[in-house]
Amino acid sequence: MTLYDSKKYMKDVALVAEMPYSWDMLKGKSVAITGGTGMIGSFLVDVLMYRNLNCKQNVDIYVFGRDEAKAKKRFGEYSKSVYYNFVKQDINEPICGEVGGALIKHIDYVIHGASNTHPVAYASDPIGTISANVIGLNNLLLWASKLNCERFVFLSTVEIYGENKGDTDKFAEDYLGYIDCNTMRAGYPESKRTGEALCQAYIKQMNMDIVIPRLSRVYGPTMLASDTKALSQFILKGVNKEDIVLKSEGTQEFSYCYVADAVSGILKLMFDGLCGGAYNVASDDSDIMLKDLAGLIANYSGKQVVFELPDAVESAGYSKATKATLDINKIKGLGWKSYFGIEKGLQHTIDVLSEIL
Repeated sequence: MTLYDSKKYMKDVALVAEMPYSWDMLKGKSVAITGGTGMIGSFLVDVLMYRNLNCKQNVDIYVFGRDEAKAKKRFGEYSKSVYYNFVKQDINEPICGEVGGALIKHIDYVIHGASNTHPVAYASDPIGTISANVIGLNNLLLWASKLNCERFVFLSTVEIYGENKGDTDKFAEDYLGYIDCNTMRAGYPESKRTGEALCQAYIKQMNMDIVIPRLSRVYGPTMLASDTKALSQFILKGVNKEDIVLKSEGTQEFSYCYVADAVSGILKLMFDGLCGGAYNVASDDSDIMLKDLAGLIANYSGKQVVFELPDAVESAGYSKATKATLDINKIKGLGWKSYFGIEKGLQHTIDVLSEIL
């Protein structure tokens, strides 16, 4: 069974694909997505393919990745569509942009979502983490500028805010907290900060149109089995009907975002965000302490929460932030709203994964 066999998952895809957005801007256009087989990128592809199949959107989708077999397995029959194109590419290398031996001559939209996004990846591949967010981004920006890209979307993160200095309850877009740059773990937030600065440089020097969603901690049924984020591990335990393992006291308070809300926010910003603007993206009613998050999953799965110390690799990759909640009034000002509170989002995730695993 695949995600496409899950009625609940396809309903979530349809919800986003049928939102009253400026879809005509995409009709007959082209969209390149890096990280296309990841949690967010794959949901984006599914939404755009839904538009093609049900709304005659006729948008060409270019999925950038290093493993075509993996992409075909993820997208199933979609990968046979004339609108689906796989681009074999390591973004840390100069972008060739070749499909079936032919170069892509024009691209309308680029969404850069390729990045290491979980603790073990940060700890085991810190160079690759930084490279994708800076070198890979630069390669894509240069390629997109040469192909007269209409708009570039750089997926940034709540982690650019660093540690809450105790002078605010929620991070607004103009807040900048503390990051100790002289650590291995700093590679992720610092490279995302550099990525945002690089976007501003391309806006100024190359006259590009770029918008920056700053995503909270995203989860959902498209998450990868290799994801080592705490919430992802909690969810997998819940799906497998195992006790939820908490590797701290669990007093950290974060904002979370169900993947459908994350993708609807990204698309809303691609259509309506201001050039150069950064916008927080999080689901409403999804600010919660880690221990309470674990409790919700345990209760839904009929299990309990147990405490366990993290190993050295996990600990090195963990964020040291104790509170990172987002103010989302800026994106709401564009008319965006979320549809999944934390309980509904978790239940959808567990239900869908329980169906397909």
